[in-house]
Amino acid sequence: MTTGGRNLTILGTMAVVIAVATTSVSLAVYHNSGDIYLDRSRPGFLPDEEEISEDEEEDYEFSKTGVITKEVLEDYLENLEVEVKALDSYSDPFGAEALSDEKLGILEEM
Repeated sequence: MTTGGRNLTILGTMAVVIAVATTSVSLAVYHNSGDIYLDRSRPGFLPDEEEISEDEEEDYEFSKTGVITKEVLEDYLENLEVEVKALDSYSDPFGAEALSDEKLGILEEM
């Protein structure tokens, strides 16, 4: 192996080691800081027991598979209309009130 080939191999190996090390450190910080528990975009995230209320309606979920029939489309449009009405009920959707604790459903603990 030539000197250039050996140097290229060393460079590649060092790059992989540095990438693995920095990724490991960042994942450790992510987990240890508790941010991993706030990331609700993770697949399989389950809410805490106190976040689940039995009287909440089930969110509508459009079928990801299957045939789109007239009935399925009408059902989707009916559920979409409910969401549109909820959005239209905001007097100032870009104001500070839209991010209030009450609108976001954040309960005050005593």
